[in-house]
Amino acid sequence: MKTKKKSAVFFAISVIFILLVAYLGFFGTSEINGYRVYTFDEKIKKGLDLKGGVSVIEQVDSKTKISQATMDTTIAMLTARINKLGVSETVVVQEDKDKIRIELPGEKDTTAILAQLAKAGKLEFRNPDKTVILTGDDVKTATPIENLEKGDFEVNLEFNSAGAKKFSEATAKLIGQTMAIYMDEDLVSNPNVTEAINGGNASITHMASMAEAKRVADTISSGALPVTLTNVSADVVGASLGAEALPNSVKAGVVGIAIVMLFMLFYYRIPGLIADIALLLFVIMVLYTYTVVGVVLSLSGIAAFLLTVGMAVDANVLIFERTKEELKSGKSIKSAIDEGFHRAFTSIIDSNLTTLISGFVLYTLGTGSVKGFALTLIIGVTLSMFTALTVTRQLMKWAGDMGWFNKPSSIGTFGVHDMRRGVK
Repeated sequence: MKTKKKSAVFFAISVIFILLVAYLGFFGTSEINGYRVYTFDEKIKKGLDLKGGVSVIEQVDSKTKISQATMDTTIAMLTARINKLGVSETVVVQEDKDKIRIELPGEKDTTAILAQLAKAGKLEFRNPDKTVILTGDDVKTATPIENLEKGDFEVNLEFNSAGAKKFSEATAKLIGQTMAIYMDEDLVSNPNVTEAINGGNASITHMASMAEAKRVADTISSGALPVTLTNVSADVVGASLGAEALPNSVKAGVVGIAIVMLFMLFYYRIPGLIADIALLLFVIMVLYTYTVVGVVLSLSGIAAFLLTVGMAVDANVLIFERTKEELKSGKSIKSAIDEGFHRAFTSIIDSNLTTLISGFVLYTLGTGSVKGFALTLIIGVTLSMFTALTVTRQLMKWAGDMGWFNKPSSIGTFGVHDMRRGVK
């Protein structure tokens, strides 16, 4: 009796928890004291085919072999630059050995984006004989400001300790001369030095607008790219396909999952109910993982998600059918359930491992939507194994402790008549 009560409490708490998390994930909450729970729809990033935007391919120009470390550094710096544009849900990934693909959902202005990406960000301070005195590496911060006295815009530079020392020494030597400031070999300012400057600050003046000042400041802050980039393509992608396909895909997914749940409940009864609970948890875990990992959901990703839902159900069907076979052989319900999981374990692991291997190959060798499909497939398959082999099993154990499987008919409707001849 004590075990029965304990199992009933754990079962009830688990179901309530799953339902609560599902409600919060799908419906969210209104704002309470400045805090709210966002829905999966709000948190999951959406790709260009669902949201529209700009797709850019940049090629690395280099006469020498480009190392992977250089590519990784370039991608990180481009990501920092794009983030400063205020664009969310961006994708910056390597494509082939010498190309970088950049996707900016929701954006339409390719001119501003390309202008930001095209700049190498190489800042240099030079004396009159063109000798480099300081570089962007000596700059700690770069801030765009409006100079109300002069009526123009500037970029205020704050040097780090080493840069401040170099700047102080250079200005002391160049009194009465000019110190040129170059950005990507373009002369942006050539002020006269009238005195030694010891404060560790300098300004790039005569910016045409605050937008230009901000762009220059952001480029300096993100650092100079280790390579030169050449634009290969820049396309504006419309969201017309996604505007129609996304709601239709969601609707089809909801209807499909609901039909599968009803079938499992009708065909397998109590195990079917448990499978439905595990399936709901699976869906929640997959969608939550998308938000944590930062998956950019595309139409191919939705297809992979629905595929893994089917695989999650398939694992439960395999377990329950093995259990029914054990019942037909005359075993007790508890023994049949244990043996059913044991016999199905190898088949589930084998089938899912082959799918995972395929997914890893696609992710490693694929690009674009193929990579997105592979990532969502890997996440779904991994979590489907977890829910089938651990969550379903534990819920079945608790249900057995509560006496829900006292009759063979509780395992399912079809085929029960055959079982009843041998087991009562």
